[in-house]
Amino acid sequence: MVPPRPVVHAAVFALAALQALASDTFIAAVYEHAVILPRAAQEAVSPEDALALMNKNMDILEGAIKEAAQQGARIIVTPEDGIYGWVFTREAIYPYLEDIPDPEVNWIPCTDPTRFAPTPVLERLSCMARNNSIYVVANIGDKKSCNSSDPSCPSDGRYQYNTNVVFDSEGKLVARYHKYNLFMSEEEQFNYPKKPEAVTFETPFGKFGIFTCFDILFWEPAVVLVSELQVDTVLFPTAWMNVLPFLSAVEFHSAWAMGMRVNFLASNTHNTIMSMTGSGIYAPDGARAYYYNMKTEDGRLLIAELDSHPRLSPASPPAVNWSSYASSVEKCIQDEHDFSGLIFYDQFTFTELTKPEGSITVCQKDLHCHLSYKMAEKQEDEVYVLGAFDGLHVVEGQYYLQICTLLKCKSTDLSTCGQPVETAQTKFDMFSLSGTFGTNYVFPEVLYSDMQLAPGEFEVLNDGRLISKTKPTKPVVTVTLFGRWYEKDHL
Repeated sequence: MVPPRPVVHAAVFALAALQALASDTFIAAVYEHAVILPRAAQEAVSPEDALALMNKNMDILEGAIKEAAQQGARIIVTPEDGIYGWVFTREAIYPYLEDIPDPEVNWIPCTDPTRFAPTPVLERLSCMARNNSIYVVANIGDKKSCNSSDPSCPSDGRYQYNTNVVFDSEGKLVARYHKYNLFMSEEEQFNYPKKPEAVTFETPFGKFGIFTCFDILFWEPAVVLVSELQVDTVLFPTAWMNVLPFLSAVEFHSAWAMGMRVNFLASNTHNTIMSMTGSGIYAPDGARAYYYNMKTEDGRLLIAELDSHPRLSPASPPAVNWSSYASSVEKCIQDEHDFSGLIFYDQFTFTELTKPEGSITVCQKDLHCHLSYKMAEKQEDEVYVLGAFDGLHVVEGQYYLQICTLLKCKSTDLSTCGQPVETAQTKFDMFSLSGTFGTNYVFPEVLYSDMQLAPGEFEVLNDGRLISKTKPTKPVVTVTLFGRWYEKDHL
């Protein structure tokens, strides 16, 4: 069907207006929030008490939003669970939920609060965006009634979703995303949608996509948004519990941005008891700003400038053939000095770096990992190993990994290799890590002592080598190529 001519003219005018306002760069903000939690998340409260708690958290978020806008930010991301907390029962979270309409309804809650009432949280978030002329990204809960005509309808007659919402600078609801990959038993209060949602929206400063926390480890919606729908920037509310040596928030999220060649705005909750910290503004060429703090319970606002269309930027990394270099190296053979060790329930094959410099390989199944290195200040009480893992991870989700890693062991006892380590003293003059990956989705990580990233100090060559671009300035905790072979998740 051909739309009426006025509609065509309106669409053309809107597109032209958007292009006229387009900018090459924009200022982004994320806020790591120390959430005010309910006293007893396992017990149901009145709607009034639920709203009172949510308003306390939104008071803090509003202050961050105002400050971000004053500093020129066009968009701000706030964390998953940032308005009411976590670890609810299904019944206990219900008073905190609102019925969030599809953005196609063309609604500004701030100026039309009664249209889908009661929605006091949506109204307040909309007004924060409108009053400060900034896009606001927040995470709340959605509820949708159902009945016996729907065979999947829960017994209590409703679906409950972990939901991200986005309001534009006029306060209009422009995006709604229901989290698809729920984090096991920690999110039993929520349902997942029947199909994964690939949510995008256009702005004068690029095309945006959005997903939540655990979604990042799976094909849908995370890879679909970037590889198929070609978003420029991903919005990522999260409640991320840090897991070393590979899955600390700042380490993995910055690597994901580099591996996917996309901007990534990660907003984490802050709770040191739960090991939750680590937010950042990441570009394909490295971190622009990040925050990690396990010492205090302070939130933090981060602000940085990004390219609106990073794929078009001269700084955008080149396409990579991840197995090219390692495939040209002589294949490794299992050595009698190789040994096994566990990292987050996965059994790695390790070989020790026994010399201050050299080239070594280690293999597991079809994955051959190659490392060339030179240590600058080898400490006698520190041990480093090269490790390989090629297999299906089956704890807290099922996903296929291929990992090559240079890492520091917790002590000189080789049985501690793979255990969490945050500090080191050994510096390297250079490193070059590669592997015979069977996947094109590989995320390069470099983590220095005291949970510091290394922006500008390493690069990935188009033959798949992760190399030190300059002499590393700080002691190394881990250098890792973290591969996800999505096609093998369910074989």
